[in-house]
Amino acid sequence: MESFLIALQFLTRIPVAYSFVADDSRLGQSVLYYPLIGLLIGGLLSVLAILLANSPAMVVAAVLLTLWVLVTGGLHLDGLADCADAWVGGFGDRQRSLRIMKDPASGPIAVTLLVLVLLLKWTALTALIGQNRLTPLLITPLLGRSAILLLMLSTPYVSPRGLAEKLLQHLPETAARRVAGLSIVVAAIALGWLPLLFAGLLLVWIRHAAISRLGGVTGDVYGAAVELVETAVLLAAVLYE
Repeated sequence: MESFLIALQFLTRIPVAYSFVADDSRLGQSVLYYPLIGLLIGGLLSVLAILLANSPAMVVAAVLLTLWVLVTGGLHLDGLADCADAWVGGFGDRQRSLRIMKDPASGPIAVTLLVLVLLLKWTALTALIGQNRLTPLLITPLLGRSAILLLMLSTPYVSPRGLAEKLLQHLPETAARRVAGLSIVVAAIALGWLPLLFAGLLLVWIRHAAISRLGGVTGDVYGAAVELVETAVLLAAVLYE
């Protein structure tokens, strides 16, 4: 229960009115709940979509996207922005790219990419609401957070003293593989294999790009993966229903 609350507290801005000690073991185990946190976010979005069923699709999509950002605190959008600046401003240099990723300021490339990603999400949500299809809305956040789990299991972490360092040191890998596999199966049953294929190919590209530029992943890469995978799943669900 405490590991779940740690994951909830880290990945969302949902208040956790419970006192607990986040020791190393619980920190590692909290990663196992990331897909479940995604499913919880998807459930909140789906309930709101049902409550607003009689409103214009574009308005509902805007409200859903706003809630989506607020409930996560923009955590993953921040990672995407940092990666965008680093990839453009790093000029292919590993150390320069890592330094840029630690800079809290966002440049024009980061802002442009954030606008484009949010626009794509809003457009896809508008289409899904118009078609009265809520299953992609429920499952997409699950897949986004499963992407973190898959990168943790497959890719070196290259940010010493980063937030994810202790998580990775104490991650129960066998259980994590089972959770990741179960998440993929659930998503495949709910959405079909095509959105998963799009998300999988994109995640492979993200992993390759991170290894080529940085030698591995950072917390910002995890955040970027969440946002890009979610966008890919939503678009695939709309374009290839």
